[in-house]
Amino acid sequence: MVLYFSATGNTEYIAQEIAKRLDDECVNIIDRVKTNDNSVLHSDKPFIICAPVYVCEMPRFMSKYLKKQTFTGNKDVYFIFTSGGYCGISGQLAKWMFRKKKMNYRGHAEFKMPRNYVANDAYPMLSKEEVEDRIVKSHEKIASVVADIQAGNKLTARHIFLFETIITLPFNPVWCKQKLLAKDFYSTEQCIGCGKCVKLCPLNNIELENGKPVWSDNCTHCMACIGNCPTQAIEYGTITQDKEQYNFGKYRYVADSLSDKNEQ
Repeated sequence: MVLYFSATGNTEYIAQEIAKRLDDECVNIIDRVKTNDNSVLHSDKPFIICAPVYVCEMPRFMSKYLKKQTFTGNKDVYFIFTSGGYCGISGQLAKWMFRKKKMNYRGHAEFKMPRNYVANDAYPMLSKEEVEDRIVKSHEKIASVVADIQAGNKLTARHIFLFETIITLPFNPVWCKQKLLAKDFYSTEQCIGCGKCVKLCPLNNIELENGKPVWSDNCTHCMACIGNCPTQAIEYGTITQDKEQYNFGKYRYVADSLSDKNEQ
């Protein structure tokens, strides 16, 4: 069983491709997270958990969900992480989490995908060519990851040094509390009140008031709201006003062309 959370489509693409090639079930956990549904998940095949990386870890809400979740059937678990370039201590934390569950952690793979984080000027958005290149390279990597899983091999990624863990463990919660704020999100007159942002927010942090979205204080900066708005009506202060809002769907043609070539 392949489980995933994806805000703007990067992780969803990798998860669905892996599931398709393994002929396995693929489950988006967003509704389970939003409704606190921790009913048992059972799989006769290994569990493959796909997650984005925020501030050097998988999203804190996702970690919290997985810690409470009961998994039955197969005892093997693989992790797949997508990031803008650095997965930090995500793999180490996943290993600790699932060893406590008495499951067999079978390693993780890292995919360097296009950056979606538009709410900070410290992270420049990529050019069209750079986005396309990352998708191509990630697509090419899927085959080797799937082959290892099919063979029962452990997935390998770069070594995580002790200093990374020592720095990140206290840094992540402080940064998330102090910097990942929702107060600067707002909708413009282009908003049509469709409610898509409400539906996609994993923390139930957005509500419609008089047909317009209003953000509360519990935010993870996943960019699901801003990246999926059909009219590009959501902004974050002045930071995003001149930036293109990233969504994998805009570049789906790259993945589709690669799939067509493989089938020929």
